[in-house]
Amino acid sequence: MIDTTAPSRRPAPPPAAPIRRNEPEPPPVDPAADAALAAVLLAVDPMGLGGAVLRGRPGPLRDRWLAHLRGLLPTGTSWRKLPPAIADDRLLGGLDPTATLTAGRPVLERGLLAEADGGFLLLTMAERAGPGLAARLAAALDTGCLRLARDGLERTLPARFALLALDEGIDPEEGVVATLADRLAFHLRLDELLGHRLPEPPVDAGRIAAARARLPTITAPESILEALTAVAAASGIASLRAPLLALAAARAHAALRARTTIGEDDAAVAARLVLAPRALVLPAVPQPEEAPRNDPNEPEAEEPRAGREDRLPEEILLDAVRAALPPDTLDRLAEPGRLGRAGGGGRSAQLRRDPRHGRPVGVRPGRPRDGARPALLATLRAAAPWQTLRRRTAPSDPARRILIRPEDLHVERRVRPVRSTTLFLVDASGSTALHRLAEAKGAVELLLAECYVRRDRVALLAFRGKGPELLLPPTRSLARARRELSALPGGGGTPLAAALDAGLALALALRRREEVPIAVLLTDGRANIARDGTPGREHGEADALAAARAWKARGLAALVIDTSPRPEPRARALAEAMGARYLALPRADAHGLAAAVRHARKP
Repeated sequence: MIDTTAPSRRPAPPPAAPIRRNEPEPPPVDPAADAALAAVLLAVDPMGLGGAVLRGRPGPLRDRWLAHLRGLLPTGTSWRKLPPAIADDRLLGGLDPTATLTAGRPVLERGLLAEADGGFLLLTMAERAGPGLAARLAAALDTGCLRLARDGLERTLPARFALLALDEGIDPEEGVVATLADRLAFHLRLDELLGHRLPEPPVDAGRIAAARARLPTITAPESILEALTAVAAASGIASLRAPLLALAAARAHAALRARTTIGEDDAAVAARLVLAPRALVLPAVPQPEEAPRNDPNEPEAEEPRAGREDRLPEEILLDAVRAALPPDTLDRLAEPGRLGRAGGGGRSAQLRRDPRHGRPVGVRPGRPRDGARPALLATLRAAAPWQTLRRRTAPSDPARRILIRPEDLHVERRVRPVRSTTLFLVDASGSTALHRLAEAKGAVELLLAECYVRRDRVALLAFRGKGPELLLPPTRSLARARRELSALPGGGGTPLAAALDAGLALALALRRREEVPIAVLLTDGRANIARDGTPGREHGEADALAAARAWKARGLAALVIDTSPRPEPRARALAEAMGARYLALPRADAHGLAAAVRHARKP
């Protein structure tokens, strides 16, 4: 709540002497104590803070944190587990077929979201939660209610809960979906607390209850609101929810301290716990300008003492954010061009509908055709509300206790993951290609290791001299790839058109096997061998462009990496003809190529 008693216009501050900049560094932050404090603040205002993301493998540390939080909550607070593969029937609720058939009227069965009203939901293996589940949880967190419209029922049920997302991802690209993580105040990396002992909460349940009762009376000065917003912007945080969640954390901390107004210490704690884990760039402390001196003969004002009263709230919060970032994170965030994980949600495999195989993701109306499996429970739900009316109009048949019509039939919706294959087309001709072969080899080896984790495959097709050669069929074998790459020669002409034709044939064969091919072409675009094998730059380039257009006509994903010392117009024209992304890497290395291919995989 904003303090409305403050004047709408702040008077201009009087001229002040420069603030001293040789202040000592803030003391190091104890991550274990901060994790314990996050549990305390979440117990004070669970609905206002939304919840927390707990990143780390299952173990005693996570169990201890959860036990601390649960011990601070009022007796009887609901505490329910939510699996990532939960069906909509259990999550949202709907028509209870057994009770409906017994009562002869529609009977509502509450789902897990409505059952968790007023308590906590534990989303286990949160890194596996798909965007559909994340959207449903996010809507409930935003509105505090569940709007149910299914199985012929329309209801609005209360669903105010706090969410604990238990993120057990190992790969850096794995994580909670960004739309969900953005709504949870605290992002705790429990794997970084190994070797630390989680301290006991500094408060008891009685003090938590008193702080909860004090929450509605806490006011926030306008300077604190402006400082939190400025610090979020300086840290590269684009979401407006982050400063709002930081404000909620500051209010909970002030309530614990029995205050009526949020102070700088409360805001500094909130910035450290809420904003620092979200920082995408290294925040810099602003340097204020010196006050102008009107009279050159006037002596300089005495430099004030470097105390907290001489510092701006924004500077104090920036110090708190910087102090909460570990040294390796500072180096990582300070890298130029770092944008963070845009998705935040890690890698989600491409899925394809399959009526027979895969995991169930719901039901749909329809008859069981083409191998689709009937959904018995959904069929009964659709038929149950009509039984009384149908028994009145249908002839009596004691053997038929339930009357089912064709419009009641439902079938299961199933999806299965689709494997992708990265196809490298490597130009091994000439001295420039020879210089780039080492980089291509390193990139393929890096991507093979990554694809092994992703269960994807990699293929390698090199072209030089008279034509292309498939050196590495689609495989996940790292040892075989290394053997083939080490023996890859270079030199000769550039049969680019024949290589594109061969790569297209392989990509279409993979697509027929219901795999997703991704082509990566490393070349300078200077084709000098035509499709029929005759030398000549003019015919070679014309055939290469024609072959590239065939890729675009088939809608295949591709990336063209220009390996020339300087960006080559021919390579760019080739990428445009293929409908591919173009990347000029005059000083490319293996890691750069691997990162480019990872970016090309994203839709």
